[in-house]
Amino acid sequence: MIEIKRSQYNPLIVSGDIRPSRRDFEIIGVFNGGVVRIGDEVLVLLRVAERPVSPHPEIVLAGVYDDKKCRIVLKEFAKDDSRNDFSDPRLITSSGQTYLTSISHFRVARSKDGVNFEIDEGISFGPGSAYETFGVEDPRISFIEGKYYISYVGVSSFGVTSCLAGTEDFSSFERLGVIFCPDNKDVVIFPERIGGKFYAIDRPSSGFSGRDEIWLAESDDLRYWGNHRYLMGVRQGYWDRLKVGAGAVPVKTPKGWLEIYHGAESQDSYCLGAVLFDLEQPWKVLARSEKPLLRPEMDYEKEGFFGEVVFTCGLLCEEGKIKIYYGAGDRSICSAEVLLQEVLADLGF
Repeated sequence: MIEIKRSQYNPLIVSGDIRPSRRDFEIIGVFNGGVVRIGDEVLVLLRVAERPVSPHPEIVLAGVYDDKKCRIVLKEFAKDDSRNDFSDPRLITSSGQTYLTSISHFRVARSKDGVNFEIDEGISFGPGSAYETFGVEDPRISFIEGKYYISYVGVSSFGVTSCLAGTEDFSSFERLGVIFCPDNKDVVIFPERIGGKFYAIDRPSSGFSGRDEIWLAESDDLRYWGNHRYLMGVRQGYWDRLKVGAGAVPVKTPKGWLEIYHGAESQDSYCLGAVLFDLEQPWKVLARSEKPLLRPEMDYEKEGFFGEVVFTCGLLCEEGKIKIYYGAGDRSICSAEVLLQEVLADLGF
């Protein structure tokens, strides 16, 4: 039986810890952060979701990045207009067009102990292209050959794309463009070459099959990806029967590449589990969790902007322990710890 321990200090980071990027905005959630250790510091690249505050009770505002003006503009939607649908708290649908009720950017947080964080003022990395007009989301950080590469989601009227950026110091960032076309997300890049190739896990959505499942791609340069192949899918009767997607960057262990991934058992419940890939042939699945490592149980996980969700974009594997940083209820950042050997043993290794 795996014993996973939530931090006694959860939630570690909440909306009130962060100032909005502008006075007419409010923070509605901080979650799904990419994680690395740099020296004696834990760095979390936070996803910060904020929304404009409407001065009129019958008007809903949406923030949209205008790539021609290079700034965020506000769009108005009247509550009494029958063309506007507000039934999903995350979305506004109007005359066939979908907008987000919030717009996300990334903010850097640093900690000496992995619990108490100092958060940078202002946006560290925000929307900056026509493929990011509704925001940037869910960063994963891979340290590869001396540089940090951030795979992230760009959302726009074109759909959900997966993009790449690079940095050496988390102060300045280089946009490297779209690496997977719509609709594709949950991209994580293995932290080293395997057989001379870079590998990435991605999650295309199929309108034909209706399933969200995990694929694998390879690249010579991190920019252009090919040799796409199906990796793993949903399992009927299990905790991941509705959809699956990658979570944190894979961890190299003597037994294989360990990936902590998310699975949904319903539209409203996300859990975390583990899968082990072959070290030399990462397209080979060696084992998967029969039961989730972590499921929504605490109030801060069951309630939130989108409750019943635990979702990770980053972890640390140190001193035989896996420390998972995860978003809870699409509202806060939490952490939980488990022994690496226990996870491997549960997978039969």
